[in-house]
Parts: sequence; C-alpha cells; structure tokens
Amino acid sequence: MALTAQQPPIPAGVRTVALVGIDGSGKTTQAHRLATELTLAGFPAEYRRNAGGRHWFGRLAAVFGRRDAEDLLGRRAMLGVESVLRWLAILRTLLRRTVHHEITVMDRYAVCQYASLRSHGARPAAERRARLAYRLFPAPDVTLLLSVDPVVAHERIERRGYDHESMDYLRAATAAYESLPEYPDFVVIDANGTPDEVAARIRAALAPAPVPAGLEPEPVQA
Repeated sequence: MALTAQQPPIPAGVRTVALVGIDGSGKTTQAHRLATELTLAGFPAEYRRNAGGRHWFGRLAAVFGRRDAEDLLGRRAMLGVESVLRWLAILRTLLRRTVHHEITVMDRYAVCQYASLRSHGARPAAERRARLAYRLFPAPDVTLLLSVDPVVAHERIERRGYDHESMDYLRAATAAYESLPEYPDFVVIDANGTPDEVAARIRAALAPAPVPAGLEPEPVQA
C-alpha cells in the first residue's frame, strides 16, 4: 500500500537514503519503489544508481566469449575499474542532489565497494586506498542493509537470467558486509520476503518514532 501525506514516511531532515546489500537482495527494486512511494506521499524523491560497471563488463565479456568481467579484465583490474566507476557515479549523484534538493534514494553506495573488495579477496591496501578516495563523500543519512539468505539471493539471480553468481561468492559477500566497521550503523532489513513484504519493512524502519504521550511539544501562543 502506498504512503499517504497524512502518514509521514521519513524523519525530518533525511535527505539521503542508501540501499546496500549483496547481489540478489533486491536493492534496485526497493530503491525504485521507495523513491516512488516517497514522491506520492508528498516528499519528492529521486532514484539514483551508483553502480560500478561490473554488470556492463559482464555483458561485454559474453560478447568476447569470456566467463565474466573478471575473466575479461582480470580480478585486480576489474576491482580498480569498479572502484573508479562507482566513485564517479556517487559524485554525479551528490552533484545532482545539490541542484535538485530532493530526497535521494541511492541504489548502492561507498560501502558496497568496500564489501566488494573484501568479498573478492583484495588486499587490505586496496580497501585503504578506496576509503581514502571515498571519504570525500558524506555518509547517507540512513543506510538500509537488505539482508538476504544467499540461497534466496542465488535463486533470484538465476531467475532474472542475465547474470550468475556462485554460492561461495554470495556467502563471502554476506560476510563482507557484516565485517565492515560501518555495519553497526546500518538499519538491517529482512529482505527474504516478497517485494511487498520487504517494502513494508522498509517503511516501518523509516517511519519517524512516535512522540510518547505527555511529551508532545507545547503549542506556540500567538
């Protein structure tokens, strides 16, 4: 069910919401949906994708008869390209936000790159370099981690049919997100259900906390 103007969907002052998580967790679906629901509720919002190019290079790899993006470019080169492309995508997103002043719903953010580096076995120095570059960007006001069973994620990826991920990688990516120093600040959303169920959990997580009875602000006297 869509949000209404009588039901404030998001705390005051929140300008950026990032959805992060492993492949198959539903980030893109839920980010699109959240931006639409916020707008319908009277809070103009825009969906912004901060991808690292791995999907595009995967398709290019298929053209050349290679297994995937890493098979085409090599693991270290792909991680380097991914870091640069995601950095540029986030920069573009933040520049657009300064112009349009809407709520920005981000499909992926900097922490996705840190998790990608960890799950692909990159050296700690690679993550340190990425963090140095990405520290230019402010943290989102809210980061929603869509937590999904790797088995469920694998089934979703296979069902969509245009790419593939191994169970070993999905488990490693899950562990990578949980190992990040940012993890305690994430709002963890159970993303194992249907899109409607997950959207309802996101709405509940974002809803402003009610003011306890008796603590409402005093009306301003004219």
